[in-house]
Amino acid sequence: MTRRWRWTVAVAMAALCGCVSMAEQNAPATEVLPTPQQIVAARQATYHLSGAMMGQMKATIDRGGDVKGLTYGARGIARWARALPTLFPDSTRGVTPTRARPEIWDNRADFEAKAAAYAEAAGQLAAVAESGDRAAFTAQFDVTRAACQACHERYQVPLNPVR
Repeated sequence: MTRRWRWTVAVAMAALCGCVSMAEQNAPATEVLPTPQQIVAARQATYHLSGAMMGQMKATIDRGGDVKGLTYGARGIARWARALPTLFPDSTRGVTPTRARPEIWDNRADFEAKAAAYAEAAGQLAAVAESGDRAAFTAQFDVTRAACQACHERYQVPLNPVR
């Protein structure tokens, strides 16, 4: 993936997060807010973009590349992670298609705690990326991925559920 593509992914991810989080704020009656279906589509798009950036980071680690070049993307993931809970307003409960489990809304405090842990880990990932220390970046990448996975394990329906 080229440097320009990483930048494009990060900018798109940040833009989508900004649009959705703004939609949940008190808006004037004349302002058109996104529908629950549009919010679900936006959060699915941001998950795809986040996954693409995490894949790029893993590829850079695996090939021994310069992690400092991942700083912008890591910052984008950190910003997205902080906005993540806003992408699951009550109005999106039950909107399909989605892999979001109902437990997100039933156990909101735990969901938000897991999202906060992910945001903290991602913020540290951005700081380590900026330092250019590949070993520290690799270790923090693993922490960030584990925080992400902890939420997925509890609150996301697997792609291929075990039967």
